[in-house]
Amino acid sequence: MLRVDGIEVFYGDLQALRGVSLEVNEGEIVTIVGSNGAGKSTTLMTLSGILRPRKGEIYFQEKAVHQALTSKIVEMGIVQIPEGRQLFPSLTVVENLEMGAQFPRTKKVREETMEWVFGLFPRLKERRRQRAGTLSGGEQQMLAIGRGLMSQPLLLMLDEPSLGLSPLLVKSIFKIIREINRQGTTILLVEQNVFHSLSLSHRGYVLENGSITLSGAGQDLLKNQHIRQSYLGL
Repeated sequence: MLRVDGIEVFYGDLQALRGVSLEVNEGEIVTIVGSNGAGKSTTLMTLSGILRPRKGEIYFQEKAVHQALTSKIVEMGIVQIPEGRQLFPSLTVVENLEMGAQFPRTKKVREETMEWVFGLFPRLKERRRQRAGTLSGGEQQMLAIGRGLMSQPLLLMLDEPSLGLSPLLVKSIFKIIREINRQGTTILLVEQNVFHSLSLSHRGYVLENGSITLSGAGQDLLKNQHIRQSYLGL
């Protein structure tokens, strides 16, 4: 579904990604793990069209998207849930969800999609008229994911969805991610929570200092000595 070939990304003169290549197949959960500053969020922003690669190419369903506008990329079916959620705090839960369905294709089925989102997140339905800024951290993360799903993505990209959440809520969020995938959405996940994310994933990539240093099945990476020492403290 997604193929990234040797992208190099810079912030001014500072190189953030160095020849990054990866693939995501339809129906998979693929995780990119790494420490702070490794280039994980930069990778997602490049796939979303927010940043442009200086070198390399990105293909989505065999179509080149490395020079496409962000709006076109979203319309094609690549949707990013950003780190920090980026909700509209003064708008209600329903209004935030509606903001995720802005293209003609998604507006036509907005009510049906919203009911699906409420099925995944019953708590959002209970708080549908509440302002987003008054929700708890866990509820805000649910709303951010729900708003992304309103765009009916083919590929859903999540940037640190467990950040700042309690251990109990982390388990809940990962359970929901698994269910979204089970219902047919392909997922690319960026996470610092290495154990949970690799346990969930079909495959994973390790990003260190802007380069892919390891890749493989999620369970195989969990057994890797470097991963165990550097990221799991084992």
